[in-house]
Amino acid sequence: MHTVPDGVEVVASRDRARHLDIPPLLVLDAVTGFLDAHDIGSGPLAWRRIGDGHSNITYLIERGGDRVVLRRGPRPPLPKSTHDMVREARIQKALRGHGVPVPEIVAVCEDESLLGVPFYLMSHLDGTVVTDAIPAHLSSREQRGATGEAVVDALVALHGIDVTEGELASLGSPDGYLRRQVDRFSGLWEANASRALPAVERIADWLGRNLPASQGASVVHGDYRMGNLMFAPQAPARVLAILDWEMATLGDPLADLGYLTATYSEAGAPTTPLELTPVTRAPGYPTRVQLADRYRSRTGLDLTPLPWYQTLALWKAAIFCEAIYTRWQRGERPHDTDFGPSLEAGVPRLLTAAAQYAGLISTPRA
Repeated sequence: MHTVPDGVEVVASRDRARHLDIPPLLVLDAVTGFLDAHDIGSGPLAWRRIGDGHSNITYLIERGGDRVVLRRGPRPPLPKSTHDMVREARIQKALRGHGVPVPEIVAVCEDESLLGVPFYLMSHLDGTVVTDAIPAHLSSREQRGATGEAVVDALVALHGIDVTEGELASLGSPDGYLRRQVDRFSGLWEANASRALPAVERIADWLGRNLPASQGASVVHGDYRMGNLMFAPQAPARVLAILDWEMATLGDPLADLGYLTATYSEAGAPTTPLELTPVTRAPGYPTRVQLADRYRSRTGLDLTPLPWYQTLALWKAAIFCEAIYTRWQRGERPHDTDFGPSLEAGVPRLLTAAAQYAGLISTPRA
């Protein structure tokens, strides 16, 4: 942990922040005052950036024995209707009331003068996020299989929540969800693209002409993948928390399954920038087909149109990755020396994978 450092990412005071060309992500005196106002800990702060997010940012904050997690959006300017931390906190509060495993929301700050953007504090959980290393307690072949099954079972439980009444009913309108997704992301491409990639329009046209009929309405997480799940620190595999609710809304549940399976790392499959938990290429983890079969057996939904949802997932991923690439090119991600530049080739790879799911180009043999 660090304590009260100065620098571009984290500075000690708002006065120091005002003299920087690039605003810091964390201003310690502002956070300290916010913690004081909510009776969280006492004395100096210790902080550490956590998570693998390339968009929103989280910090573990320790103070006088108390531990909380601060989550905020990236530096402004921000695209309209994105990185809404206040809405994300409200969604988690509502879901927690339905038994969904999410961290407890401790406090929400809507005052942008503190950090330049709204942020919230949530409880710190002692768990494990599976990314590029297999945790020892989940490393046996049996627990690898159980880990994949737990991912699906948590998604099935989320999709089983009644969204026709209560606070969740105000989260969005599921009617016309798929059409809105295609239209909205087409507009985001036009607003954020820094180059011409004809595949974007070609895939958008295919999606629009082949819209499936939704089989139900549910909470849609929008970024449901293993790297956004926290597992309990002991076996057996159990989802302790579902994280990162920025994109959540009401819509077609198969959108989440399409995203999960299309971005899931599988032995023999080409890599993409969305391969954020590559360990599932190892023996013992379920395949994409096995994940889908488990979901189907527990929901009874017809997965015949799943390739359409997988195409949608990778096409959308290409569009929001292009937005990150554009921000990197503009110098708005000054410390990003890896992910941002990788998207020059990474976005076209996502589009190629999307086109393969759509049948617009042939899939190479393994």
